[in-house]
Amino acid sequence: MAAARPRRSTPAFAEQCRQLTEARAAFAWLRAGSQTVQQQALKDFAQAMANFFARTHRQPTWRKAGVHEGFRIVGQRGRAWGVRRVSRCVGEVRVPKVGWVRFRWSRPVPEGVKSFRVTRDRAGRWHVAFAPVPDPILPPGNGQAVGVDRGVAVSAAWSTGELLQAPGLTEAEVARLRRLQLRLARARRGSNRRARVKAAIARLKAREADRRRDWVEKTSTTLARGFDVIAVEDLNVRGMTQSAKGTIDAPGLNVRAKAGLNRAILAAGWARLVERLGHKAPGRVIRVDPRHTSQTCHACGHRAPENRESQAVFRCAACGRTANADVNAACNIRTAAGHAVAARGGGQSRFPTTTEFG
Repeated sequence: MAAARPRRSTPAFAEQCRQLTEARAAFAWLRAGSQTVQQQALKDFAQAMANFFARTHRQPTWRKAGVHEGFRIVGQRGRAWGVRRVSRCVGEVRVPKVGWVRFRWSRPVPEGVKSFRVTRDRAGRWHVAFAPVPDPILPPGNGQAVGVDRGVAVSAAWSTGELLQAPGLTEAEVARLRRLQLRLARARRGSNRRARVKAAIARLKAREADRRRDWVEKTSTTLARGFDVIAVEDLNVRGMTQSAKGTIDAPGLNVRAKAGLNRAILAAGWARLVERLGHKAPGRVIRVDPRHTSQTCHACGHRAPENRESQAVFRCAACGRTANADVNAACNIRTAAGHAVAARGGGQSRFPTTTEFG
């Protein structure tokens, strides 16, 4: 019987950096790259392994070509790297071992930036993002609270009556996307034609994601600037958008319908909207229990499934009140947030300092 091989512990980040130094001295091709970039890759791997052992993330896998392409540069500005403005719309960033690279100057680079990241998306576009720590948006001090109901037909309904829809592709772009998907299904794997079609689809998807991201940023900024308290439903978006395929022994039901619902939820930007609200208005975002918010009348409190006549119409069976179903749900969310504030010891006219965004 063969003896069991002794298990050796995985080298930590510091040991891997020492091994990297030895490898750079031995191999010219490794020495030709930036040591900062290589060390940051090792740091990301160490963090990924720590998350895996803490059971908060899955085990890291090998990187795939064309997915999350990029690198990070850290260090003091002016020594490790530099940035300067060339003209009104053009800037340059000095990348170690590369030199000065031009980029579109979309906004001023604030002082105190200690790192930046260069990424390439699936559409083939290169981006440079500097990493300052922005200050949170101060509350307006008006003592007002707002409830936000997230949905599919209406991306965000406010208790004040606003109905907002996350922008997507136009009808012409959707038709073009379908044609490209049919063309992709007929293309031979590994062919140049398939690569061109995939790139065209990626460009359309990137355009849709850019519009949704811009909408989320503008909506979250408007909410953070206009209200002291922002109430949202405590939704498990990741669990809600899981696949319904099931297993071979126990296959799921209505898989196609569930897949369409998942795409609609993700296209509405539910999770990113609340995430950005937490960044811009820390301590002022309250998560409330979403149960029965769409079936309860905000005026009389009567709760019944038949109150919700349709997706858009709410008609109370007790008092006869008629309202938009999403706005009625948003009002219930705002009311539940007020109860939470009172339970925590806060007043109705000020935001609760004990509330944390999780």
